[in-house]
Amino acid sequence: MIKICKADPSHVHGIAKVCSDGYRATYGETHSKEYIERIISEFYNTDRIVDEVTKTSRYWGGYFVALDNNEVVGAGGGGMINDTAGEVFVLYLDPNRRNEGIGTMLLEAITKQQKEEYNASEQWVSVQKGNEKGIPFYEARGFIFQHEQNGYGNADGEDYISLRYCRQL
Repeated sequence: MIKICKADPSHVHGIAKVCSDGYRATYGETHSKEYIERIISEFYNTDRIVDEVTKTSRYWGGYFVALDNNEVVGAGGGGMINDTAGEVFVLYLDPNRRNEGIGTMLLEAITKQQKEEYNASEQWVSVQKGNEKGIPFYEARGFIFQHEQNGYGNADGEDYISLRYCRQL
């Protein structure tokens, strides 16, 4: 049985593994290995995750984890980007645990926090162009495409594009 809860320091290694494995599985066909490993190194290292589990605010509400027998099988988090808009910053699953409703449960926890604690009335997410796992997931949950922008972390010669989606809460 899947349990969704706020992450604590005991979940750090599980979050790092799930996010790193999920990122590689999501972008392995569309992004260079160098780009993938650069992003994983920046966002999913244990030092950063410890910090993000222990220090939260309205701008980063902390990680939520999906646990199956105390093993992290999914992780996600978000925060507020202005007075009324929340954003999902990260949401990944163990690649072998897709299509079980775990992502939806994590998104619901993030959304509940943003609505109840921070009074969000809309929610945003960035999805890399070509992410055929994330795009249908978010569209099925009411997110509507708004515009394209340069992807985060592009180095010289990289032209990855992020798609910005929004939904009303």
